Amino acid sequence: MLRGTPVPAVPVLAHDCGRGIIALAMGRRDLRIGVIGAGFLADTRARCWGEVANASVVAVASRDPSKASLWADRHGVPAAYASIEELIDRANVDAVDLCVPNAAHRPLAEVAAAAGCHVICTKPLTAYVGQDLPEGAEDADVSSRPRAEMARYAERDARDMIAAAEKAGVLLCYGENWLYAPAVKRAQALFERSGGTLLEMRGWEAHNGSHSPYAKTWRYTGGGALLRLGAHPVGAMLHLKRIEGLRERGTPILPVSVTGEVADLTQTRGANAENTAIATGWQDVENWGCAIIAFDDGSRAVAYGSDNHLGGMQSRLELFGSNFHFECNLSPNDQLMSYAPDPSVLGDAYLIEKQSTSAGWNAAMVDEDFSSGQLGMIRAFADALRSGTPPAADGWLGLQVARVIYAAYVAAEEGRRVLLGAE
Repeated sequence: MLRGTPVPAVPVLAHDCGRGIIALAMGRRDLRIGVIGAGFLADTRARCWGEVANASVVAVASRDPSKASLWADRHGVPAAYASIEELIDRANVDAVDLCVPNAAHRPLAEVAAAAGCHVICTKPLTAYVGQDLPEGAEDADVSSRPRAEMARYAERDARDMIAAAEKAGVLLCYGENWLYAPAVKRAQALFERSGGTLLEMRGWEAHNGSHSPYAKTWRYTGGGALLRLGAHPVGAMLHLKRIEGLRERGTPILPVSVTGEVADLTQTRGANAENTAIATGWQDVENWGCAIIAFDDGSRAVAYGSDNHLGGMQSRLELFGSNFHFECNLSPNDQLMSYAPDPSVLGDAYLIEKQSTSAGWNAAMVDEDFSSGQLGMIRAFADALRSGTPPAADGWLGLQVARVIYAAYVAAEEGRRVLLGAE
């Protein structure tokens, strides 16, 4: 299915994308993708779309036109624009891939959906960034809002994005790559074969911290490490309990309560500029956060995100069942271990995300796009866009992740277990 049109009984469909009727021969021409954003994630998406048969990135848009042009040249993309509106109007895309800051997710998704474009939105689907405050509000006004109010606005925005996509007849895909990581997919298949019950999950993503000033201020990100990093394991956990529930009882197993803790551990006594190698300067967000999730079947999960981990990105998911135990190592893995006596040997060669040096022993990731699930996710999204069938990582999952993360923020602020309302 392309551009939100229901799949007809014949192999050729016609749809109105706001610029006249266009006939598309299913499977005969490329799926046309517009990437919004020109940063690290957009680079990842360009590589992945390049590996998908009958699909291509035909345009990029960034509010910085020079960045858009440089990105287009780097990836061989034929067109660069200064806005999503200009891209949609001129490039005739079937879907937009939003690789933009959290604050832009809802408005750009709604623009794309209204134009008849499918939407791929990176995680988190939504965040609280002061959307209820007057323009020009101070950073402190945003971060000092009660977390319960933040949760309400984050959930509202997620529901509005889902509603906008449904109204337009397009898909809203939630960019959670962990669901499509080979290790997680294999563990899911073994779990389903085992006949056992998933009792406990532990998951985390950790590295040495973002050095972007935007990541250190609540008004730009809507949270710290728990939101930026912890959203990955939370998404995978919710997905696994969903499919378990659908298989066993015909309805998803849902989270019913959350407790949480957050902190900026760079403020720990004894840490100083001389003995600290991780990112510092966090303004009003946590660099460590943990959520404990209770599900309606009695099972539990612990998810955390941390900016206090040296040695490159670490992404882990452990599954403890009534008759199994699986450990998913997304990053790093030991397919290729490298050793260099000093940094000059390998120089600036990319080994793994957030690696600070190429010296010593390192996990030189063989194909990070594959092992992280980014490539599998984009392939799954391409299939979904063509068929009109929502992917496993959809708007509903993004909504649930936002509810859990912000419930953890409420729990941390108020010092209590937060009950989640019925979904």
